[in-house]
Amino acid sequence: MERRKVGILGATGMVGQRFIQLLSNHPWFEIAWLAASDRSAGKAYGEACKWKLDTPLPKHIAAMTVQPNVPEGCTGELPKIIFAALDADIARELEPKFAAAGCAVISNSSAFRMAADVPLVVPEVNADHLALINAQSWRKQRGGYIVTNPNCSAIGLVLALKPLEERFGIEGLFVSTMQAVSGAGYPGVPSLDILGNVVPFIKNEEEKMQEEVGKLLGKVDGSSIKMLDAKVSAHCNRVAVEDGHTECVSVKLRKKATREEILAAWREFAPLSGQHLPTAPDQPVEYDDAVDRPQPRLDRMRGRGMTATVGRLRECSLLDWKFVVLSHNTIRGAAGAALLNAEVLARTGQLNKLGVPVNTEAKLQAVMA
Repeated sequence: MERRKVGILGATGMVGQRFIQLLSNHPWFEIAWLAASDRSAGKAYGEACKWKLDTPLPKHIAAMTVQPNVPEGCTGELPKIIFAALDADIARELEPKFAAAGCAVISNSSAFRMAADVPLVVPEVNADHLALINAQSWRKQRGGYIVTNPNCSAIGLVLALKPLEERFGIEGLFVSTMQAVSGAGYPGVPSLDILGNVVPFIKNEEEKMQEEVGKLLGKVDGSSIKMLDAKVSAHCNRVAVEDGHTECVSVKLRKKATREEILAAWREFAPLSGQHLPTAPDQPVEYDDAVDRPQPRLDRMRGRGMTATVGRLRECSLLDWKFVVLSHNTIRGAAGAALLNAEVLARTGQLNKLGVPVNTEAKLQAVMA
């Protein structure tokens, strides 16, 4: 695979730092451009960023000059592949500008997740939704597009649900989350609010989960997605855990299933097998049969932080089955999710013609014919 230059929008934030950590030794991508807000632009990255991760900031990244968060006026060539780690309001303004400049914007923001022509993708779950990029006006006119990954709490959930939906169908779903403080960014939740406490409210989180699950498990219907026909109810809570979202799930299936059949569905779920994607885990869903697992401290780094761990499968007296699922919220749930999307785009050739409008490409093919 050709090594491609990439840029990071919102590079100084926590998700931006995860992008740098995961991309530093990536065999397919090379960080060539970092951008952040006006207060950071023009500074060396090491000066502008308060590095908070458990691996050292690479020296060559620390020495890079932070660029403005706009496609115009940057020093050096703007990479055509942009990883975006922006707040939703800022993303709503800036991401279309980069798509209009012919870039592939691979976004972690919620700004365009539910747009009809923007794919919301977890590759093991719905990689076929990437076909929506060809319906985007940016793709048709300038050769760029936007691809998004879901909310951090939705990703681990749909990884556990996808094999069940494929084999048995899903009629209804109840989920209650215990979400880590890192999901709130840095500095996150004040210590006096979270230590020894549970906060039973995360702004817009329940709405995001309920909407995004329907789109992620839905089907491509022309230039949009037909949503999953299932009822979803979510309770979202912030807890005093550093990393790792834990979710208690009850599910009603359309077709009755035994415990052995459900365990087999998870065990045999390996849709990316053979594609040799650097960030993809060997097993996207792992079941742990210990009575007290999964736990964030013990299980969040399975599959280098990209595997969802499931446990405590048992019958539910209200629906059909209930279980617990855990995933790393800033790796699988954020930067790692976007990076895996980029790897799928690279593997399927969607990064080869950036900046070439679809309309122009079609005309050239017609002339050559």
